[in-house]
Amino acid sequence: MKEITICALYKFVRLDNYKELQEPLLALMKQQQVRGTLLLAEEGINGTIAGPDTGISTVLAWLKSDSRLSQLTDKRSYSEQQPFNRSRVKLKKEIVTMGVEGIDPNHVVGSYVKPEDWNALIADPEVMVVDTRNDYEIQLGSFKHAVNPHTDTFREFPDYVAEELDPEKHKKVAMFCTGGIRCEKSTAYLKEQGFEEVYHLEGGILKYLEEVPEENSLWQGDCFVFDERVTVDHQLQPGDYELCSGCRMPISPSDKQSAKFEQGVSCPHCHDKLSDEQKMCFREREKQVRLAKQRGEQHVGMEAAEHSQQRREQKLQLRQAQRADKK
Repeated sequence: MKEITICALYKFVRLDNYKELQEPLLALMKQQQVRGTLLLAEEGINGTIAGPDTGISTVLAWLKSDSRLSQLTDKRSYSEQQPFNRSRVKLKKEIVTMGVEGIDPNHVVGSYVKPEDWNALIADPEVMVVDTRNDYEIQLGSFKHAVNPHTDTFREFPDYVAEELDPEKHKKVAMFCTGGIRCEKSTAYLKEQGFEEVYHLEGGILKYLEEVPEENSLWQGDCFVFDERVTVDHQLQPGDYELCSGCRMPISPSDKQSAKFEQGVSCPHCHDKLSDEQKMCFREREKQVRLAKQRGEQHVGMEAAEHSQQRREQKLQLRQAQRADKK
C-alpha cells in the first residue's frame, strides 16, 4: 500500500508579503508531517512536498485559502517511502531561476496545449519542439524528435534562444518541461523576444504521462523527477535510476556495474574528475550514512551538504566537463 503522497506545486502570482508566509507555512508542514522544499518569492511559489495525504491536503488548503493562491497548480503522485529528509521553506528571488528580470507569465505567456492535443501539435512539421529541461534530464527521456538545447541550468536558456532561435525562421515553437513551470517562463521569454506562435504542454510531462495511454504516447524513456525516486516511467512508477552521491547525476543499473562506480563516492560520470581528497570525504560520508542506518537514524547532514553552494558549483563543473568530453 502506497502511504506517501508526493505533491509538486507552483503558481506565478504577485506575493508582496512572501517573507511573512515562511514561518507559518513551515510550522504547518512540520505539524502535518509533510517534508520537502517550497520556494517563496515575490513572483510566486514553487516546490515539491511529500507526506500523509491528509497532511498534503491540509497544506494545500492553507495555501489556497489565500485568494492569490486559490488557483494553485498541483500534481500528486504516490510512493511507499518518504522521498525527503526535511521540511524547508526558502525565500528566493525567483521560483524558477532564469536570471532575466521582468519576465512575468502573468503578463504574457505561450498558449497552453492539453495533453490529449499535444501529439497532433508536435507532429506538425512546421512546429519546432524544444525540451526546456537540463541536458542530464533529457538524456533519460524526451518526446520523439524534440530538440535538446544542451543546457546545464535553466539560466542558459536565454543564451540558447539568442544563438539558435529566430522569430523570422521559427514561426511555431512548442516547449515542454517536467511539470510546466519552466515553460511558463520560457514561453513568456520567447513572446517577449518577438516569437508569435508559442505553445507549451499544460501540466508538463507528468500530466501527459498520466493522461495519454502508453500505446498512443510519443514519449520515449523515463522522466527525471526532483526527489528520491529519481525517474518515473510511463505509469508514473519509479524507474531503475539512482543518484550518484559524488556528482548527483542519474545512474543506471549498468552504470553500477562499471569499475568506476563506488557506492556513495563516484560513478562513470565523475570518477575521473573527482580529486582524491573529494573521494576520501565522500567515503567518510558514506561510512557515516551506513552507521546512522545501523542505528536506525537518518543521516541528514548528507542532504545539507548536497545543497550547499560548493556542491552546486561542483555539480555544474562536472556536467560541463562531461559535455566538453562529448564534443
